[in-house]
Amino acid sequence: MGYIIKPLVTEKMTKITEKQNKFGFIVRPEANKIEIKNEVEALYNVTVVTVNTCSYAGKNKTRYTKAGLIKGRTNAFKKAIVTLKEGETIDFYSNI
Repeated sequence: MGYIIKPLVTEKMTKITEKQNKFGFIVRPEANKIEIKNEVEALYNVTVVTVNTCSYAGKNKTRYTKAGLIKGRTNAFKKAIVTLKEGETIDFYSNI
């Protein structure tokens, strides 16, 4: 276990959650759909209908600052969009 890194809580994901009952997670790159489904069902006690995944590559970034040119790279990550059974939901803010 341990394939889920963190839930994805953004404005865009919140709109999708309200309309379509889909929830987003940042997951490990080696995780497959079956492992993600099993972990979400075990952690949140819900029924998962489908899992969609998308891998993102890291990008090179450059900033111009007073000290000069700074170069860096963003991290690569994998995102999973999980669709739950009708009527079920996940509350990410319950233990705050």
